[in-house]
Amino acid sequence: MPTSAPPRNRFERRRAETRQALVRAARQILAETGDTSASIQAIAERADVGFGSFYNHFESKAELFDAAVTDALEEFGQVIDELVEGIDDPAELVAAGFRLAARMADSHPELMRILRDRGLAHIHSERGLSPRALRDLERGIASGRFTGTDPTTALSALGGTLLSLVALRLARPDLDGDEAAADLAAMGLRMLGLAPDDAHEVTRRPLPDIV
Repeated sequence: MPTSAPPRNRFERRRAETRQALVRAARQILAETGDTSASIQAIAERADVGFGSFYNHFESKAELFDAAVTDALEEFGQVIDELVEGIDDPAELVAAGFRLAARMADSHPELMRILRDRGLAHIHSERGLSPRALRDLERGIASGRFTGTDPTTALSALGGTLLSLVALRLARPDLDGDEAAADLAAMGLRMLGLAPDDAHEVTRRPLPDIV
């Protein structure tokens, strides 16, 4: 899971471990039920920490669950970053994000359920996949690979489409997720100005394996 700078001493390590245990428990709850009404006592028990420890890290459950969503989205962004390292074409990076997300419904189901249920409010977040996608969109526009669109508007459209894909993949595991993801990615690339044949070719390039 995403972490900040390594704690410098035993006290800081234990404090960081306790906070991460609470965040992990909140993530599990969000993925299982989406219900944020669980009591602080129940969250602390799931995290295997003392009740009083909660308020050493969070002022409210809302703050904890927001941290849990941010943590999940940042992990998602990091996973995608590692998988697409070395790809230079902005169009291929956009397409790979769609296609890998569909495959992660099997390899990272907890992460994808949180993305499905909570991702819409974080499409323009400063952490997670959003800043990475915005970076690639801006690069594509600057290079002329993408045309005729504002990067923030494009991020809204692509983010909503990605969330719809994740919802479809989780709701219909019987569908060919790779094909659905490639088709939606191609639609997104055509929106960004690619010709149909170019968009089709880009969205059928080999993908790295998700470990």
